[in-house]
Amino acid sequence: MPHSRRYIKLLLLSAALGVPISAVAYGYLQLVHGLQHWVYDDLPEVLGLGTAPPWWPVPPLVLAGLLVGLCVRYLPGHGGHPPVEGIHSGPPPAPREILGIALAALASLGLGAVVGPEAPLIALGAGLAAWALRLLRRGADAQAVAMVGAAGSFAAISLLLGSPLLGAFLLMEASALGGAMLGLVLVPGLLAAGIGALVIIGLGSLTGLGTASLAIPGLPGLVRPDVAQFAWAIGIGLTAPFVGTAILRLGRALHARVAPRPVLATPLVGLVVAGLAITYAALSGRSPTDVLFSGEAALGPLLLRAADYSVGTLVLLMLCKGLAYALSLSAFRGGPVFPAMYLGAAGGVALSHLPGLPSVAGAAMGIGAMCVVMLRLPLVSVLLATLLLSSGLTLMPLVIVAVVVAHVLTAYLTQATPASVSAPPTRPPAVPAAS
Repeated sequence: MPHSRRYIKLLLLSAALGVPISAVAYGYLQLVHGLQHWVYDDLPEVLGLGTAPPWWPVPPLVLAGLLVGLCVRYLPGHGGHPPVEGIHSGPPPAPREILGIALAALASLGLGAVVGPEAPLIALGAGLAAWALRLLRRGADAQAVAMVGAAGSFAAISLLLGSPLLGAFLLMEASALGGAMLGLVLVPGLLAAGIGALVIIGLGSLTGLGTASLAIPGLPGLVRPDVAQFAWAIGIGLTAPFVGTAILRLGRALHARVAPRPVLATPLVGLVVAGLAITYAALSGRSPTDVLFSGEAALGPLLLRAADYSVGTLVLLMLCKGLAYALSLSAFRGGPVFPAMYLGAAGGVALSHLPGLPSVAGAAMGIGAMCVVMLRLPLVSVLLATLLLSSGLTLMPLVIVAVVVAHVLTAYLTQATPASVSAPPTRPPAVPAAS
């Protein structure tokens, strides 16, 4: 119960852990971004190549595949769960599994795989918090470990999403928390995330690196939704499930072949991902990094410079990144959120070349619809799309229509439960009984 002495102690501990866990998550994300910049921008110049040559994605992605394969094969925890399984909020990883999760995700994210950082951050936040509890309180029971681990996940994922509330919604919906359980787990998680966010604001100012935020400033506003845009919301909601389901089915089929031999197969997957990026760059004249990485950093430029992309380029981008996404989900380690957002935005921008659909509205509906197909989390999908854009409140009715239509059609196509990508919802963390 919230008034029990034991619960109050765990609440205070969760608040204290929010500071170091948020700092670790902040440092980890900065390390990922720094590695991306060094490998794809600085290293070619260091080697005397000038700008990166067309074949440049091949070495980093093959190396990423080898490193991830070794982590999966030889380190405890297999580098974390495969991203094709979606976002899970299960028991915290054991301390001996944390290093493998961190290394596999760093190689995947930093060297070009099409996965996002959210899943490893959730696992690392939970694992570090649970480890700290075990060090501070020898013999801590599983219920206390689960609750403190959940608070660590809140702190880590909220840092990435730039909002404690959005991070809370994601974890609540992913783990199917509700009722009295919701209140008991939500309070320490929000407290850890909120205190951690204050610390990160200070770190961002001190280091000059800034803080995470999903919002993209400078986008054109939307006056009001109209009948044509609502029709587009239905159309996008009916289209996204076929695209997303195809990606998931390909990812699962490939994962069944990669999993038995990760050290050999994962570098081959990286080679094919590199080939898709090179093909896109050769045919479009644009950067191969449009296809590589999660799309987190590239989403803003895509929306702000939508007029620079022809329909043909956008279709080619969706084809190459969609295939690279499926391949990366099958073999690398990371999360499914940001590539889904990027693909949805690209599809919405492509459709906006047709009458009756502004590009910002198309991107918002595409983001929401593609996210709900890949994540099976409708509330989070609506929030991700609306918080990203300056016209979020105006666009919310359109996004809701697209998300609901896509969610229902996806459930029909997959005949699966709506709470996860490929499995029933994991059991939410248990809370300690009153003492």
